[in-house]
Amino acid sequence: MLEIKNLHVNFQTFRGTIEALKNINLSVEEKEIVGIVGESGSGKSITALSILGLLENNAQISDGEISYRGKNLLTLSKKEFQKIRGKKIAMVFQEPMTALHPTMKVGQQLSEVIRRHRKVSKKESVQLMINALKDVHIHNSEHVAKQYPFELSGGMRQRIVIALAMAAPPDLLIADEPTTALDVTIQHEILQLMKELNNKKGTSILFITHDLGVVSQICDRTVVMYAGEVIESGKTKEVLFSPQHPYTKALIEALPDGKDAYEPLRAIHGEVPNLMERPIGCAFASRCQYVMDICRSKQPELTYWQNQRDVACWLERD
Repeated sequence: MLEIKNLHVNFQTFRGTIEALKNINLSVEEKEIVGIVGESGSGKSITALSILGLLENNAQISDGEISYRGKNLLTLSKKEFQKIRGKKIAMVFQEPMTALHPTMKVGQQLSEVIRRHRKVSKKESVQLMINALKDVHIHNSEHVAKQYPFELSGGMRQRIVIALAMAAPPDLLIADEPTTALDVTIQHEILQLMKELNNKKGTSILFITHDLGVVSQICDRTVVMYAGEVIESGKTKEVLFSPQHPYTKALIEALPDGKDAYEPLRAIHGEVPNLMERPIGCAFASRCQYVMDICRSKQPELTYWQNQRDVACWLERD
């Protein structure tokens, strides 16, 4: 359904050029849930915004291709893109309070989106709006539709944002850390809702998160990003239970799960490299406990390893 090939994204700033994404390759199949994980600043959200054509004015896609059902989105006009954005590919943004209009009742916002994408009458849109709220498990939907975003809890607002994104409904839903600000109970409910949308409506999902626990619950495949690059990808169970890249291993070892209450957490020492001055070799070399001379002088390419795995690391080369 979606395929990204050799994507490069730069940002022009007063200090110089930031190479935010470098040679990104990933795909999402029909009815599949793919997770993108990595530290803050690894390029997860930039990848999502690139797909929808929502990058800032100082961003430049210098190379690559983003194809939806065989059509390169980067070659479309603004008018052609509007037929896809929101209708075929939709997005759930990270902070629901800023994604919703503060001075409009949620029912009005949802009805407006439905009328835009489905071309129905105002009366029909109201009933579809009520049904959309019920689809995201808001049972008192008639009452909630008359409320403003600030009158609702974080979990309710997130459900509203998901209902907005599913209004068309789209073939592909991009969820940018939709559970970050929610407590554990509400987080579980939102994940269950995502699975339900995937199973019942056949919606493919690109799920962006920094939480490996969330990935293990919902994703079929996982893509690990670091410093704007894909460094490992494969089936979720393979990536989480048998990680091959040192960065993926370090992320998993840093999790508190299964550790004694008094056992210190293992940190990943050092910092992400300055993307204005990328290192010549592997971007993770300065933080890697397995670093070799070749890691500092030559960048490893993302290469098929085994068990449908792709790894960018010199340790995994013959």
